[in-house]
Order: sequence, then C-alpha cells, then structure tokens
Amino acid sequence: MSTATLELLAASSHALNMTVAFIGGLVIAGALIWAVRMGMSVMDREPDRPHAEDQPHLPATGAVHEEREMREPDEIPLNEDGSPRLMPYQLHHSGSRRCDDQKRRRWLPGSSGAFGSGGPGHV
Repeated sequence: MSTATLELLAASSHALNMTVAFIGGLVIAGALIWAVRMGMSVMDREPDRPHAEDQPHLPATGAVHEEREMREPDEIPLNEDGSPRLMPYQLHHSGSRRCDDQKRRRWLPGSSGAFGSGGPGHV
C-alpha cells in the first residue's frame, strides 16, 4: 500500500466517523424535542392552576390568634381494688383537661434548666 491509499483510507474513516457523530447528534436532538413535546402535552392535560381570587382570604374579623392554656393529664385509675379494668370506649376523646391554675410555670433562678444534659443549666 502506498501513502496515497493510506491517506485516502484515513480520510474516508474520518468522514465516516463525522457522519456517524452527526447522525447520533440528530437522534439525541430528536429525542430531546420529543421529550419536551411529551411534557408539554402532559401539562396541557393537567387542571389549571388556581387564580388569585381562588386563594383563601382572611376572615372579616381578622387573623386568628393563638390561644395558650395550661393543660394537665387525665389520670387513668389503677385497678388495685379488683374492679374490672377500664376499657378504651370508657376513656375521653382528649388525654388532658384544662388546668385550674393558668399561670405559666417558669424555671426558678438557680435551678437546673439543662433538661437531662447534666450541665449546670441556669446558673
């Protein structure tokens, strides 16, 4: 083989590689265009987004404010005297009740406030 044939083979191989790369690029671009069109058609089938007038508004009385109250747990009676046990349907719907003393409990100065960490807490 002469140098001219080797150059011809190399040029044809290069042209073939360029053609394959171009066709591959067209396939990828076509797949991306198809995916975008598919996504747009899916979005067209979805219900419309709500408008501003469909959004919730504040009541006429204004914003609802937080209420704080101190609660104490409902104690479940123990079965020490041999009475039948307490059944679930005999319990209240709430596990706590409103406390008579509505003062918020505060930490005393110098008492622990570390909550189990073992540290000095409030010093």
